[in-house]
Amino acid sequence: SESGLLYRSVDGAEADGFFDILEERRRSSDLSHAFRTFNPQPYRGATPIAAAALNRMVLESQYLSYIIQEIMVECDEPREALLEEASALLDEMSQNLQLGFIRLLGFALSKVFKSVFSSIHVNEDGLTRLQQAIQEYPVILMPNHRSYMDFLVLSYIMFTYDLSIPVIAAGIPLMGMKLIGEIFRRSGAFFIRRAIGSDKLYWAVLSEYVRTIVRTGYAPLEFYVEGLRSRTLKSLTPKLGMMHMVLEPFFKGEVFDISLVPISISYERVLEESLLAHELLGVPKPKETTEALLKARTVLKEDYGCMHVCFGNPVSVRDLVKGKINRRQYNLVPRDLPMKPSKETQEFVSGLAHMIIRLHERNVVLSAWNLMAVVLLQNLQGIDLDLLTHKTLGLRRLALRFGAHLRWPSKDLCRDDVMSSSVSLHHSVVRCERGRVYLVEEAGPGPVTQEEAVFRRAAAVLMCASYRNQAVHVFTRPAMVAVAMITAARNRTGESYHFLLELFSNEFVLIPGQAVQDFEEGCSLLQQSGVIGRSDEEIYVRDNGQETIIFLREILQPFIESYQLVFRYLCEESSQTFREKMFSNSIRSFIVKLFISGVGHFWQYLRNDLVNYVTDECNRIMLLLKQMIFDLSSSFR
Repeated sequence: SESGLLYRSVDGAEADGFFDILEERRRSSDLSHAFRTFNPQPYRGATPIAAAALNRMVLESQYLSYIIQEIMVECDEPREALLEEASALLDEMSQNLQLGFIRLLGFALSKVFKSVFSSIHVNEDGLTRLQQAIQEYPVILMPNHRSYMDFLVLSYIMFTYDLSIPVIAAGIPLMGMKLIGEIFRRSGAFFIRRAIGSDKLYWAVLSEYVRTIVRTGYAPLEFYVEGLRSRTLKSLTPKLGMMHMVLEPFFKGEVFDISLVPISISYERVLEESLLAHELLGVPKPKETTEALLKARTVLKEDYGCMHVCFGNPVSVRDLVKGKINRRQYNLVPRDLPMKPSKETQEFVSGLAHMIIRLHERNVVLSAWNLMAVVLLQNLQGIDLDLLTHKTLGLRRLALRFGAHLRWPSKDLCRDDVMSSSVSLHHSVVRCERGRVYLVEEAGPGPVTQEEAVFRRAAAVLMCASYRNQAVHVFTRPAMVAVAMITAARNRTGESYHFLLELFSNEFVLIPGQAVQDFEEGCSLLQQSGVIGRSDEEIYVRDNGQETIIFLREILQPFIESYQLVFRYLCEESSQTFREKMFSNSIRSFIVKLFISGVGHFWQYLRNDLVNYVTDECNRIMLLLKQMIFDLSSSFR
């Protein structure tokens, strides 16, 4: 391990089991690495089968036959036509994993990674646990999703350490990339349409394909529980469709257990940082084509710093399900027939998916830059480098007390050099002039309109905010306690905290049903840090804790103000009826007008996903109000 790095585990003990896998690549031949003997230890219960045989098993399954029979009755279509359509869907979807293409990809990625990253650190104890898990039960790899690089890095690590190459759920646009799409398919990717909707046959083919991979132990299966790449670099609420598919073979007793492996991928600098900011401002995402990839090769000339990949402890589904689901219900229906999951199953799957994302967050490795971004966003007019350094070091101490994993350069490197190297690496986001640090705005040809100037400034702020967001989970619960203490009477802090949990249920990933535990965790962290004290009746701020409470409030302030702003707009424009698609543009125009008139500093509120979150929250509040009114009316009958 590198003595120059400091890592802190959740319990506060120092741990440094990370190794740079590029170090060996810089010393030896990439060709010999790609074509060395590859000898993974597969799942003991697996029977080796070819990709074509796997597809035949899906097409000949009783489950698919049953669904086709249902569609024949519902739509009056001939069986042969439906079978042909199912076969075509499977051809479009299925992977065709071949070792030769893994070797080709391994050789190419060695070149790319050495060019782009200064290091890729991996926790080898996590890989040892993964190797053991792969041999015992079907394994589901569940990484967070921050970059297009994610699945490439994971396959590269698995190949480097002689671990079974996973099959990977990928978006259908990747399939359309000339040559590249086929290389991905033969490297283990299977392609899923984004908008499946109510296509019953597609759902049936996809779910049976996934279940067959898990049931047979064909290979570890990898998918993103967040569903999409996070444009904000903040954790997203989990999508549950694929989660239900991979767990069903266990619920139906077709496998003894399933191991879920949370994987946290942390980037010091993200390749798509500018693209992500513009997508949040409503700029359409560029199409994933080979031509676009070739045009983007200029990124290979940039330095993107360090990457950390932390393989978490395998999670046993069998252990977690005890006492939560009565699996006897699955004995009442033949295994080959579809079965709608019960309410308790849906709650279990949702809770498990949220827990995986919480494990992602706990294993993220933060850099000095993530903490600097937190401070910079509270000083958008610029900040003296000395003051930035002082505040960042104070934040570092707080983050470590809150249980963060933090990569900090060795003690031999003075603190000013740490700051300077971070500013230099992130030259696309910040610049230092005469001892003062400012955000960098995009330069463009010719004069710009007031509206264009607003969007350029917003893009700069959103790029910085994305790096702040990588660290925001560390402070979320203590910050909610801080805001609750400021806004509520001393004996009602808990109620205020629960309101914030409800309000931000889309903004932050919070495990359903764990509000009390979250509140206690937030209070405990603040208490251990000497910020608050507690008695039986109240929670109070200690004399030396006021500055920390204000700082934590400032972290949540942009999120609170953004919701206030949207509700303000709804109140001022209450006479209008909005279509959801037009709502986003209307909000953006409203905010831009406020900017131009000199009111507020709402840069972060121009982000596209905000409107979706607030719309969901409005709908949820309306449902709660309807239920409350119904309950009140019932009590007067």
